[in-house]
Amino acid sequence: MLLRAKREPADGSTAATRILKAGLSYFTHSSAVVDAGAQIGAGTRIWHFSHIMPGAVIGGSCIIGQNVFIDNGVRIGNGVKIQNNVSVYNGVSIEDDVFIGPSVVFTNVINPRSFIERKDEFRPTVLRRGASIGANATVLCGLEIGAYALVGAGAVVTKEVPAFAQVAGNPAREMGWVSERGHALKFEGAKAFCEEEQQYYELDKNRVYKIE
Repeated sequence: MLLRAKREPADGSTAATRILKAGLSYFTHSSAVVDAGAQIGAGTRIWHFSHIMPGAVIGGSCIIGQNVFIDNGVRIGNGVKIQNNVSVYNGVSIEDDVFIGPSVVFTNVINPRSFIERKDEFRPTVLRRGASIGANATVLCGLEIGAYALVGAGAVVTKEVPAFAQVAGNPAREMGWVSERGHALKFEGAKAFCEEEQQYYELDKNRVYKIE
């Protein structure tokens, strides 16, 4: 339930709006529109000209860039960064710590027609924890992008992307594997090592797993 809202400078010069919701605060620029009913976690920042629909749920410590649209039914986890000019449509679910680059495109109907309403035919799209989607990529509906996967800029994703996979191109194809920190994994046999993480990874049946 929205308790109250007040307008005040965010940094002494730029106007912003502080919304106090259930005792937790988030920030939205004065040009943005947050519809009543939207659920937004503490520490999230919503910037210029963005629009959050009433049925959207956004976690805490997210950054919603300029000119972003978040539709009804969208679920976004904590620590997500959505860059400028992205529309996230009904049917898309985004887990924690996902990065979505500028002008990424999501869809939710596989065979759209302007003269046929197909709101009961939305195909769910899921972005798993820590995945990164490069600028201007297009993600077709009904797919899952695995945890910590890396989708290259301009890619057109037409099939599921496994966890830790690096894909690029049109249509997107697997180019290799990356660690949780986004470094290329070079497998010697079935194992690879990420220096930054000091972590081993295992390749088994074209799937990569962290070795705990």
